[in-house]
Amino acid sequence: MISVYLLDDHPLVLEGVRHALDTESDMKVVGEESDPLRACEALPTLRPDVLVVDLQMESVPGLEVVRYVAREIPSTRVVVLSMHDELPYVWEAMRTGARAYVLKCAGREELLQAVRAVMAGTRYLSPPLSDGRVDAYSQRAWCSASIDPLDILTRREREVLRYAATGMTNAEIAATMGIGVRTVETHRASALHKLDLQSQTDLVRFAISKGIVPLP
Repeated sequence: MISVYLLDDHPLVLEGVRHALDTESDMKVVGEESDPLRACEALPTLRPDVLVVDLQMESVPGLEVVRYVAREIPSTRVVVLSMHDELPYVWEAMRTGARAYVLKCAGREELLQAVRAVMAGTRYLSPPLSDGRVDAYSQRAWCSASIDPLDILTRREREVLRYAATGMTNAEIAATMGIGVRTVETHRASALHKLDLQSQTDLVRFAISKGIVPLP
């Protein structure tokens, strides 16, 4: 029996995934949570075979949960469930420790296939995200001499970075982009992590060096 834990901050998604898995004779949902912090408290005790986690949550980025599980509970295989099909998202998730990446637009059978694949020790990617495309992107991303650091950012992360480098607050960026403040915080934190930037000063220097913002 494959034990599965679910983490997503959308109740309807949790309900749908739970129903899809619980109807299978070889799978059992042993827990679910909408709060990443509470999930990280429960996971070390439950130690499920598989964690199905949303990549983008309001309070804590899904990547941070993936990183935590890979470090603290390596026996738990991570299946990322995401609406994003851009290669930077996929590459970062797999690099951080995910074993599978399933698009939210996928059908029930695809999620089941992903869970069984990671239990068998293999990687799984939704069909639009071929192994060849992701591996090619990975090779480029690891070769720092041949790739612009901006290429590892998603479109939204680049937008947030550009606005943040001009000194705009998260609230101002959210209003300009028409998204939530927490979403801005998530994109900003993810961009800083990917670029290994520690402060606003580092961010401004990087943005100037890349021509994202002009010299003051």
